[in-house]
Amino acid sequence: MNVFQKILILLLSVLLTATFAKEHPTIAINKSEARAIREALGKYPLLDKSYAAYETFVNAALQRVIEVPPPGEAGGYAHEKHKQNYREMHQAGILFAINGEEIYAAFIKAMLDEYAKMYPTLGPHPRSFKQKPGRLFHQTLNEAVWLVHVSIAYDCIYNWLNAEDRQRYEESIFRPMIHLFSVEHAEMFNLIHNHGTWSTAAVGMMAYVLDEPELVERALYGTNLDGKGGFLKQMEQLFSPDGFYMEGPYYIRYALRPFFLFADAIERNEPERKIYQYRDEILRKAYYSVAQTIFPDGIFPPINDASKTMDIADIGPMIANNLTYQRYGKNENLLAIARLQDRVMLNQAGLTIANDFGDGSTVAELNWGSVEFSDGYDGERGGLGILRTGSGKSQTMLLMKYGVHGKGHGHFDKLQFIFYDQYHEVIPDYGFARWINMEPKHGGRYTRENNSFAKQTVAHNVVVVDETSQNNANRKKGDAHWAERHFFDGNGSDIQVMSARANQQYEGVAMQRTMFLIRDEKLEHPAVIDLYRLQSDSEHQYDYPIYYNGQFVVSNVAFDVAGNSLRPMGEKAGYEHLWKTAAGKSDSTIIFTWVDGGRYYSLISAGTAGTEMLLGRIGANDPDFNLRSGPMMMLRLRAADHLFASVIEPHGFFSEAREMSRDARSVITSVEVIGHDDEGSVVDIRGKRGLHWRIMVNNGAPTSGEKTVSFEGKTYRWQGNYAIEKLN
Repeated sequence: MNVFQKILILLLSVLLTATFAKEHPTIAINKSEARAIREALGKYPLLDKSYAAYETFVNAALQRVIEVPPPGEAGGYAHEKHKQNYREMHQAGILFAINGEEIYAAFIKAMLDEYAKMYPTLGPHPRSFKQKPGRLFHQTLNEAVWLVHVSIAYDCIYNWLNAEDRQRYEESIFRPMIHLFSVEHAEMFNLIHNHGTWSTAAVGMMAYVLDEPELVERALYGTNLDGKGGFLKQMEQLFSPDGFYMEGPYYIRYALRPFFLFADAIERNEPERKIYQYRDEILRKAYYSVAQTIFPDGIFPPINDASKTMDIADIGPMIANNLTYQRYGKNENLLAIARLQDRVMLNQAGLTIANDFGDGSTVAELNWGSVEFSDGYDGERGGLGILRTGSGKSQTMLLMKYGVHGKGHGHFDKLQFIFYDQYHEVIPDYGFARWINMEPKHGGRYTRENNSFAKQTVAHNVVVVDETSQNNANRKKGDAHWAERHFFDGNGSDIQVMSARANQQYEGVAMQRTMFLIRDEKLEHPAVIDLYRLQSDSEHQYDYPIYYNGQFVVSNVAFDVAGNSLRPMGEKAGYEHLWKTAAGKSDSTIIFTWVDGGRYYSLISAGTAGTEMLLGRIGANDPDFNLRSGPMMMLRLRAADHLFASVIEPHGFFSEAREMSRDARSVITSVEVIGHDDEGSVVDIRGKRGLHWRIMVNNGAPTSGEKTVSFEGKTYRWQGNYAIEKLN
């Protein structure tokens, strides 16, 4: 072979390499999808609305001077500006992929030019506040989020850029970021936590753009490539086999974004990995577990550190909803959720759901049924139960939490419950004490009251023993001690029930809570029956708090009102943040009624000699007014063994505008504990209109057989874990 032939072969090789070089974009959208979206514009309202929103957002950015500010406070101007910049680049990239208008590519290039100048000059963020610092942001989490979105933008303009520009961006920005995440902060990269999820996704997605398989392996298997860290380990450890995420819906709705965006990048580039089938389709289960926890109005229940207003229209659930619908199969409830989200992704997944949604006229209401999720990576660490009755937004929903602690975002509240009725939380959970990204409020971070109140047991609707939080509010103990599922039955139309135990939260005290959601022809609305049993060899102070929304109406307890001398209920464990507003005692059935919206609610609780009822309000010892004020009631008793037996009954109607009120007093008038022991509990509930229920619950091992208990010489029998006899 002569020199000429060698040169010719070399030139042909270079030409073939250029011709068959990796196609871009490749991680979030491809050319055929972009063409399909162009052709579909004007046909599907959700697609048109989403595309128009991208254009409006990015076109506004085109009119402004590009600004890349030096690092600043979390939640402050610089922080928010860098977030806005990655959103603008991401959306500009998608628009360029779809319509080919070079102004969008030029905008991304101009933005990256500025970052390429600044990023190499930055050291660790000066305001990291005990976090693993990024350079642009106070923590690597936000920097990883930045890279996830910019990797999509870079992918979309990769072939438009010249080689010199690509080299400059990669050497000045992207590779230093990858080194920061996976080498300097390798501990965080390998951490089984949503921060680790974002870091692995950021490295992995950019690795596909850079066409570097070694970095993909690092993202998937951890820095040591041994599978003890990395994206796949996140999928194995963060979800139960049912898909439930240990930190709760609020935190997984944020982590859904990197899980699904990186998974889709993997599927597009290496479908042979079968990422969507990994761990028995864990991503499908993960999204469905999130979607099935929402209140009927779309808001996430505030489990653990969580906002009270975050809903399923957030970007993470929107991405997961679209990709789940496309990758795992169509579902009417996912279309109903698309109505709540009112936008779609601009790729094939979004096009698919927009096509099937049409104008929405044939899409049914969201209508999840009752469901139980196991908790813990092995599914053996308690769970979360949700009972529902009714349909659509008028559903009544009862939720009880009996799973793992939730690591750093966990609350000490095993067996707590939330009651949703009449389009909102009637018996609410506090959620977190944080004004997120509001810089004047502790820099937008969690306030100190998050630890001193929101995480404490008394802040939730769960019994407190000796004015001390579960596991002494020690996180390591909390992580080691989860609650236990007892039984769950959400199949009935009129009677549904869930029961769980928490025997390791207080030394020497065992707890079991059994909750019913029941419909009866003698009641206007579904009611809750709550049986909370405590066992101990010694006497303790048991406090049964219930937080409620609305205004007190009437009670059969005579209260001594605090008047002008308000004092906190206690000195620690969250009690120091509760004003004691009134107190009274009762030996008979206690009835406490309040009004909320257009409906009355009554707590009817079994009377026991020595029972004290306290009224309180959140807000004591709060010099910066960080806490939301709200009312609560508390039943207090000293005992060794005790069963708090209560009914929460919605009833009547109230309209101030129409000057109407009816049935302001509860139908149920008495609750009586017949007896309880290790085998079972028996409770009688009576009311007007001849209402008489006998509630019988199994306290022993779960069973489908016959149960027998005897109290005061009388024997009670029933089949299975529970029974409600209507004796009227």
